[in-house]
Amino acid sequence: MARHRGKFNSDNPVPYEVSRYQIESFTKCPACFWMNRVKGIKFPGMPGFLLNTATDTLLKKDFDHYRELQQPHPFMIENGLDHLVPFQHEDFEQWTKSLQLGFRTEHPSTNLIIGGGLDDVWHDRANDQLFIVDYKSTASRANEDKTALAEITLEGAYKKGYKRQMEIYQWIMRQNEFNVSDTAYFVYVNGDQHFEDGMLKNEVDHAVMRFDVQLIEYQGDDTWVEETIVELKDCLDQDHCPDHANSGFGPKGDKQCEYATLFDGMRDNNLR
Repeated sequence: MARHRGKFNSDNPVPYEVSRYQIESFTKCPACFWMNRVKGIKFPGMPGFLLNTATDTLLKKDFDHYRELQQPHPFMIENGLDHLVPFQHEDFEQWTKSLQLGFRTEHPSTNLIIGGGLDDVWHDRANDQLFIVDYKSTASRANEDKTALAEITLEGAYKKGYKRQMEIYQWIMRQNEFNVSDTAYFVYVNGDQHFEDGMLKNEVDHAVMRFDVQLIEYQGDDTWVEETIVELKDCLDQDHCPDHANSGFGPKGDKQCEYATLFDGMRDNNLR
């Protein structure tokens, strides 16, 4: 059966695929979501950060080794999580394939498929409970004393999207009847550009970048997801564009959608 994705077709009976990124788009601005999914308007996007992809791949290799052994990674032990091991499941590799919506669930009442791609899952075998894990990469400033890299937090408007991502994955995992903890973990690797002398250490054709690693615990609450999916489907079914968001943009989250002024100006000047 052909997949129903991309531009939404209300006459297509095949369940329509909605990624966690598209849920985030709808949450931030229903108008931009509607124009993209219903009208097929493509907005300028940020290019992919291949360095971030590389760090994700390397972290997965680190934890995959201990997944095979069914032992906690030393990083987990160091952070007091020696009761957890990387989760081993026959579908795990499929779950990590975001472009295929490898980690998914059907939502029959809306005829949608909700999905994405996981980074990792850790397993408390004693209680048979799962913990969603997401890898993140950054390069933070130095702390105020200029003695170390600044501690990473989950504060800030754009990091609300990180939290929603976790909660969507917790919700999907629960729809697949797994026992999922509200506790989730971010594994942050933080590139050090302040306290290293350089990258070319002993070889002129081999560079090494040092990363600090930080574990951030997060208590998720996925109770918003179900209602949001229903609202998203209502938006897809509309024959007119909803209003642009008046807030949620900018570093502090207090700016309106960046495309609102543009489209208002086009409409006022009869531009198409």
